[in-house]
Amino acid sequence: MFRFASPYFLFLLLLLPALFWYRHRRHRSPAMASSALFPAAAIPASPALRLRRLVPAVKFVVLCLMVVALARPQWGTERTEVLTEGINIVLAMDLSESMAALDFKKKGRVVNRLEAVKGVVEEFVAGRSGDRIGMVVFGTHAYTQLPLTRDYNTMVSILDRLEIGAAGKSTAIGDAIGIALKRLADIESSSNIIILLTDGVSNAGELSPDTAGEIAVQKGVRIYTIGVGTRGKAPFLVKDPLFGERYVYQQVNIDEATLRAIADRTGGLYFRAEDLEGLQQIYDTIDAMETTEVKVDIYAEYSEVYPWLLIPALVLLPVYVILRNTRYLVIP
Repeated sequence: MFRFASPYFLFLLLLLPALFWYRHRRHRSPAMASSALFPAAAIPASPALRLRRLVPAVKFVVLCLMVVALARPQWGTERTEVLTEGINIVLAMDLSESMAALDFKKKGRVVNRLEAVKGVVEEFVAGRSGDRIGMVVFGTHAYTQLPLTRDYNTMVSILDRLEIGAAGKSTAIGDAIGIALKRLADIESSSNIIILLTDGVSNAGELSPDTAGEIAVQKGVRIYTIGVGTRGKAPFLVKDPLFGERYVYQQVNIDEATLRAIADRTGGLYFRAEDLEGLQQIYDTIDAMETTEVKVDIYAEYSEVYPWLLIPALVLLPVYVILRNTRYLVIP
């Protein structure tokens, strides 16, 4: 990085054009009248006479070098270290087939639930600083998609590649919480939370949601649960071999009682998101509640560059003085 330690001295450079104008534009009356030398105008100028025009420029170069040297140009490196324990956050994402319901609107077009969730979660991840975030996905089975990390770019990249049905058709909420608890146990932190998003009822897996909630209480993990989707029937796009693509309305139920009980028991909150704006507000609320102090230390190492300007100026200055008082002496 390059910088000036005292940049205000650079304003002195604005005075140099005024000095140049005053030097060359002021009216000077002749000290003594003399006869003209027009017959000698055809004589070619010697090299020394041509160099005479450069002597005043030496003075301005010296002044510029000295002014810039006063501003103390520096070159070096600046390093920022973020010192914080942060929060461990595991995002548990439902990829069951019911997430294909087309009951959300995004920028004027209808999208399925998973696509709506992806954009909101990406903004949530981008807004965190210093926290470790992991991801667990679940359907019939639950597995770790990404362990706890501060590599948010990788997190966003993985979010973009999530597909409905990748973990099975059903919904294993208990197993998802269990896997998330295992990931939180990998790295110690003063604060551990799980954000569980689902749109259905737990109907698969080996661990029941109630049992998983009890384990979370024992481990001191808060769970925020989000039920996503409209109430009643939701439209699904299906492919019929006879009639092609068509929309079918199906009843989708969310076990709100279980999700609310898990959140209450662990010290979290339950939310219901029926549209994209509501989903955004939910993640904004969680983001505001789960904050951590971040201590930033900045280390800077700079070396002075001004000697490389001052030394040439000090060399040119006596050269200018000698030339001005010998070879190129100006007699008033």
